[in-house]
Amino acid sequence: MRTPRSENGRRVSRGRVRALLAGLVAVCAVAAQLVFGSTGALAQVESEATRQAAPAKAAAAPEVVRVAEFLAECKFSHRLPDDPIVVPGLPGGSHMHSFFGSHATDAYTNLGDLKGAATTCDPVVDLSAYWVPTLYVNNQPVEPTGTTFYYLGEGVSDDIIARTQPIPEGLKIVAGNAKATGPNDGDTRSRWSCLHAGQVNPSKDFVNCPAGTMLESYLDFPQCWNGRDLDSADHKSHMSYPVNNACPASHPVPVPKLRQVLRYPVNGDPSGFRLASGPGYTMHGDFFNAWPAGEMERRVRNCINPIIKCGANGNP
Repeated sequence: MRTPRSENGRRVSRGRVRALLAGLVAVCAVAAQLVFGSTGALAQVESEATRQAAPAKAAAAPEVVRVAEFLAECKFSHRLPDDPIVVPGLPGGSHMHSFFGSHATDAYTNLGDLKGAATTCDPVVDLSAYWVPTLYVNNQPVEPTGTTFYYLGEGVSDDIIARTQPIPEGLKIVAGNAKATGPNDGDTRSRWSCLHAGQVNPSKDFVNCPAGTMLESYLDFPQCWNGRDLDSADHKSHMSYPVNNACPASHPVPVPKLRQVLRYPVNGDPSGFRLASGPGYTMHGDFFNAWPAGEMERRVRNCINPIIKCGANGNP
């Protein structure tokens, strides 16, 4: 074997060649460490960042609120002197009503009409009809700008909430007393208050709301059903309010309680206020259920039974 020569032609010893090769190997090893070691360190940093981000993501998840509730926001739709529950088939046979939800509601409305019509509700799956006597201020009709219909599991014990049933399609419910002659007449259920003015006590009649606030109306519907009838001759007997936090034996089926909350853009002296049915204590509400059965069932199962606050989409 001939001895290698350097670039200038001088002979290079085998020992020196071995030293040069060893140095080259060492340089390669250092380079590899720099490349792969850095990659490993970066992976370790990324792994640590991922571990730290996990609790942050968990903390950002929405917290479950223990209130049995879902809702629908249903804007004003139209006005008519009709009432398809109390005076069906008689157009013009009632005082003026303000309708929310279904665009189809009139004196002749049936469940099929509601299921085939458009709605003002959010969610749009709520095809129900809601209506109240029109509010007049100095003889001019005023419609609410806030229209929320809450479905609640309250007024009964937790074990009854747990077995609350979906409101059946086609159920008709009336709340309040359109013919009341005073605030203490039977079944006067409405409450009037002021938005952002807690110092004004609620009342069954109109209240004087400070400037910058709005007049509010609250009305709770009965939530105990007899389990048989979708309506009754007086439009009330098939439903009942709870007694001692339970549904009476005559009306054993608990369904979600409908709470109607309307906010009118008026305030000040209520002497010029009236409802189409009369004074504030005649406030009443009508509900004709046209929620699809599956959507109503899902919301009751996910929101009411487990006592969880849900939004308009029926999710927590």
